[in-house]
Amino acid sequence: MSKSKKKKEPFNPEQMTPEEQLKFEIAQELGLSDRVLAEGWKCLTSKESGRIGGLIAKKKRTMKQDDQKASTCQNAQNFL
Repeated sequence: MSKSKKKKEPFNPEQMTPEEQLKFEIAQELGLSDRVLAEGWKCLTSKESGRIGGLIAKKKRTMKQDDQKASTCQNAQNFL
């Protein structure tokens, strides 16, 4: 049995989905963006990847709460 090596996929910041943009933004905040640009996402340790994932979840939760608050305020104004 031979292990297949995964191809090193170049990271292109120009063609990112919104999910990838959020992920890259958090990597920048953690000071990991230079490594990601040079070597791709696979160069990160599991600890670094986990930290990024945790911060993504936290940011999404915050964004969802903010959206709910905004829609609640807008619905309240519609009743007035």
